[in-house]
Amino acid sequence: MSAAAAATAPADTPAKPKSKKLLFILIGVVVLALAGAGGAYFLLKKNTAQLDEEDEGHAVEQSRSAPRTPPMFLPMDNMVVNLADPGGNRFVQLGITLQVQDSKTSDELKTYMPTIRSDVLKLISQRTADEMLQISGKEKLSYDIIARVSALMGYELDEPNEQPEGGKKKRRGAPPNPVQGVLFSSFIVQ
Repeated sequence: MSAAAAATAPADTPAKPKSKKLLFILIGVVVLALAGAGGAYFLLKKNTAQLDEEDEGHAVEQSRSAPRTPPMFLPMDNMVVNLADPGGNRFVQLGITLQVQDSKTSDELKTYMPTIRSDVLKLISQRTADEMLQISGKEKLSYDIIARVSALMGYELDEPNEQPEGGKKKRRGAPPNPVQGVLFSSFIVQ
């Protein structure tokens, strides 16, 4: 029986206490993780609240200004124009669409369309193929078309060198120009 008594003796002796050091380390890690998660949640919630306030302030500013209406687009008939190149055997085929402020402006422009088309043909026929192929030449043509249409309708327009870098034309004391842009729907130089 001594073997059986010896086998039961270790079982009856109290177990060696586990290290409390490991327990404190685990509790410390869990507390730090919870503190980090809480801090991250607080910062994200604070940033989201600031963005919401800014968005609400921006929406209020927009509602105070005049309501924006979508622009209208007035396509012109396609044109084939001889260019001012030496020899006279170069031409451009292009489609132009005018971007205007609203349908009222579009209706007004339709009454002037024969004059507008004639003026645009004259503007294009003064240019060379090299001018028409460059981006700056296209931008100058766009500006010249807007200037002609604006003058025809009685609106003033700043000179191109007075424009800010953003391309927005700001006129002092002049009413806003209802012709907002010139869009090229086709552009072929031959």
